[in-house]
Amino acid sequence: MADMPARLAEIVDEFAAAPRDLVLEMLLEYADVIPSLPVDAAEREGMEQVPECQTAFFLRARVTPERTVETLFDCPPEAPTTRAFAGILAEGLADASAEEVLAVPDDLYQRMGLAQAISPLRVRGGTAILGRLKRQVREQLA
Repeated sequence: MADMPARLAEIVDEFAAAPRDLVLEMLLEYADVIPSLPVDAAEREGMEQVPECQTAFFLRARVTPERTVETLFDCPPEAPTTRAFAGILAEGLADASAEEVLAVPDDLYQRMGLAQAISPLRVRGGTAILGRLKRQVREQLA
C-alpha cells in the first residue's frame, strides 16, 4: 500500500503542530496556490462540480500515461477557505502517483486540526473535494 505523497504529509504535519490560533491564517495562505482557469474556460470541460461546497467549485483529476495525477480546480476568489483546500491538494499532490493520491486519508482535514478552526460544513466541503478527486482517479485506473 502506498503512502500519501511526502509533500502532503509535510503540510499535514505543519498544520497538526501549529498553534490553534494560527491554523486559519496558515490555511488561507493556500488560497493563492491554485491558478485561475484560462478565460475561455474551455478547460472546464470534463470538470465535475462538488455540490457539497457552498460555492461553485469544479475539479478534474487526470491520470497521465506515466500514472501521475494532474489536478485542475476552479473556485471563485470570494471563497478563500474552499480555494485553500484546493491549494493544499494542488501543492501536496503535485507529481504524485495515482496510488499515492488514493492513499490520502479521507479524514485529511481532521488530521490537520482544521475541524477546530473552521465550520463542520466547510470541512465537509473539503472532504468532498478529496473524495471526488480520488473517485475520478479510481475510475481512470479501472
